Amino acid sequence: MIIDPIKNGIVIDHIKAGKGKEIYDFLQLDELNCTVALIKNVPSKKTGKKDIIKIDEIINIDVDVLGYMTPEATVSTIKDGKICDKRKIELPEMLKNVIKCKNPRCITSVEQGIEHIFKLTDKENKIYRCIYCETKAND
Repeated sequence: MIIDPIKNGIVIDHIKAGKGKEIYDFLQLDELNCTVALIKNVPSKKTGKKDIIKIDEIINIDVDVLGYMTPEATVSTIKDGKICDKRKIELPEMLKNVIKCKNPRCITSVEQGIEHIFKLTDKENKIYRCIYCETKAND
């Protein structure tokens, strides 16, 4: 399979195999008016398989969402056919309005307009807790 190289755009690489479609949907990439390629199950020396998303336009990517969904990912910005910036994504310390608290008694469930904020409490196990009620977020 041959995918054309990008002249100016974004490549999200090293996505955990099978997570590419979920990231594509969450970032609402279907609403872009440019070419977007979702490549699944690409052979990888490190992990066996990975997904890749190529976007033929330079856009802002929510790295907190990426860090939460696939912390092993990298985001490369391509300009004039060359990588001008490459960032390794990590688990964010805080998540704002990415996930919602499931506790029906949490203030975010009762009051409208309050941001859903979660803090990383266990990096090794990727555990986030609501800052208001301490409820653990579900993956």
